Order: sequence, then C-alpha cells, then structure tokens
Amino acid sequence: MEKVILLRFGEIYLKGKNRSSFEKQLLDNIKHALKGVKYSLNRMHGRYIIENFALDDLFEIERRVKRVFGLHSYSVALKLPTDLDLLKKECVAFLPDSGTFRFTVNRADKKFPLNSQQIAMELGGSALSYAPSLKVDLFTPDKEIFVDVREEGYTFIFSDKILCAGGMPVGCSGKGIVLLSGGIDSPVAAYRMAKRGLKMYGVHFHSFPYTSPMAKQKVVDLARILSAYQGGFELFVVSFTEIQRQIHEKCPEEYMITIMRRIMMRIAERLAKANGCGSITTGESLAQVASQTQESILVTNETVETLPVFRPLIGMDKEEIIQTAREIGTFDKSIEPYEDCCTVFLPKFPVIKPKPELIREAESKLDVEKLVSEALADVEIIKL
Repeated sequence: MEKVILLRFGEIYLKGKNRSSFEKQLLDNIKHALKGVKYSLNRMHGRYIIENFALDDLFEIERRVKRVFGLHSYSVALKLPTDLDLLKKECVAFLPDSGTFRFTVNRADKKFPLNSQQIAMELGGSALSYAPSLKVDLFTPDKEIFVDVREEGYTFIFSDKILCAGGMPVGCSGKGIVLLSGGIDSPVAAYRMAKRGLKMYGVHFHSFPYTSPMAKQKVVDLARILSAYQGGFELFVVSFTEIQRQIHEKCPEEYMITIMRRIMMRIAERLAKANGCGSITTGESLAQVASQTQESILVTNETVETLPVFRPLIGMDKEEIIQTAREIGTFDKSIEPYEDCCTVFLPKFPVIKPKPELIREAESKLDVEKLVSEALADVEIIKL
C-alpha cells in the first residue's frame, strides 16, 4: 500500500486521432513542472499516476501540478491490491468523525465478482459496523469516499478531487507574444492564452529615466509568476524612451497614446515573427480606457500586417480581471506603485474615437521605421 497522486485530463478527452500528440505535450509539461523532485509517472486508462515519491514532497508536488494546464483535477489516493477484505480495512481511515457518508465505486475491472453497487454495499456495511454512530446518505453526504477498482489488479481509495488549472497543455497551440506591462490586466491576458495552449513570450516597453528600474523589475517579477504556469518565460525588454520623446515633440498631444500603441504593435509583431510566435496578445478590455474603444482598437490593429491579435479580456470588467489576478498570484505585484512607460507624457484629453486618416497624418511626422529598427537593435532578453 502506498500514497499516490491520480491526475485527470481536461479537454484532451475531446480530441480525436491526434489526441496522442496532446497527451505527449501534457506529459512533457508535467515532467517539467516536477523537475527536481524524485518520483515515477505512469499512465493507466485515461489518467496519469505519480508514484514512488517521498511523503515530504507531497505538498510540493500538489502545488506544482495544480498549475499545469491540461490537467482537470487530481486526488491523493491510497493504492492497494484489489481485495475486498483489504478494502474494508483500509476504507476505515477515510470515514468522517461524525455525520453522513457514502461510497462511490467505479469498477473498471469487470472480472471482479461484485459490481459497483455490491462493492459499495459491502464497504458501507463494514464501515457502519466499525462506526455505528455514522449514517449513510446517498444523496447529500457530508463526505464522499471514492473507490476505483482498476483492471491492473489495483484499487485506489480517495476522498477529494482537487481542481487543477484546466485548459489545454501549454505548447499544443504554438507560441504567442504578449504586451506585458506592470498593470493588472496583461498578466491575466497572458495566463488566459497560456491556458489555451499557447507558449507565451512577453515584450515590455520601458522609458528609463522617466520610469524607475523598479518598474522594470516589477514586470520581471510578474513574468516569473507566469513562468510557473508554462515552464519558463522569455521576456523582451524594449527601450521606448526615444520613441516617446519624439511622439511628444512632433505629434498632437491627443494622439500620443494611439500612436504609441501603434508603434508598440509594430515592434511586437517583429519580435513575434523573429521568435516563431504566431499571434500577439494584449490586456485590453473594451471601453476600459480611451485607447480601448472600438475605434482605437481598429486604428491600432491597422499596423499589424500578418498576425492575429488576441484580446482575451475584451468582454471582462475590472472586478472579473482582478479576481483572476488574485487567483493566479499576480495581483499584489501588479499594484505595487511603480509606473510603466504608458504613464509618461500622458495627454490631458486623449482622443477616444480616432480617425485612421488623421492618425496616419500625425504619424507621418515620425520616421517610424527608423524608430522601430533602433528599438529592436537594443532589446534585452530575460529568460526565466
């Protein structure tokens, strides 16, 4: 008898003939998440089993597998040979101290002489003999005890199904790049796209000396948090100081934010294509700020020539975004008081509904290609 961890797939069950490639990606991601821990990982009829680990590592293993996209849930289970008398003896440890209980039995091993209902009745009767103060409740028990009788001659007993991150295995959808600021929204956007199987890269724009080194470090710390969900994170840090200075000097004040976003998108697309990324992700939410109206988004998208732009937060309100940020562990870091380049030279009255032709005319006062090329020539790469 030993403690094991049962891992259950998520959406992979919906895949057809190419399901094996998704499973391979998930398996690789689990192994990467558990790097440095001694264990064995085996597959058994639609689930993975983590075995042969030290009990002292149990909490750490649980903490890590919760973050693996593609896993739906896990259970810490007792693995033992399939023997009815042994099951009756070991199930006692799973009973509640008081109240009601029920056994839920899954008999995958059809050679076992009793069916699922008969096994449950045997275990329930034995449990009541051991603890006569308890009662069976088949509908709303205080505690449900699961017994999984498998074909390989083993049975697993457990009482909890703990949800994991869900989604698709990171990497199965390719790679993407996210515009990562120090705010609340963009880390959540990166998380949501990683949950759909994208291996996320990040691009951050800083404006030293107008922004402090702590503002940059905050984004590095956010990227490090995100790296735990996808097995690493590569962050491209781009100096935006000269670009913002020229926009401030040569372009109408009300167009500054829009033009700044357009140049950011150009740089992000170049970096994405150079690193094999097939999409750009932003943390925009419709109507949250002046640069996130339909008109502003249209004008910003105009500069992206070949890649799709994903906005996973587009229909979320701020409270929903904050809730997710708290859940994934980025919120406290995001609200630290270090401002990024988006707060530099802010106009008093930014245009809300920019007209494409007027933005192009204002932008023509800049040597955009030179500014983009110079910014890309001095990119800092941080691997986490």
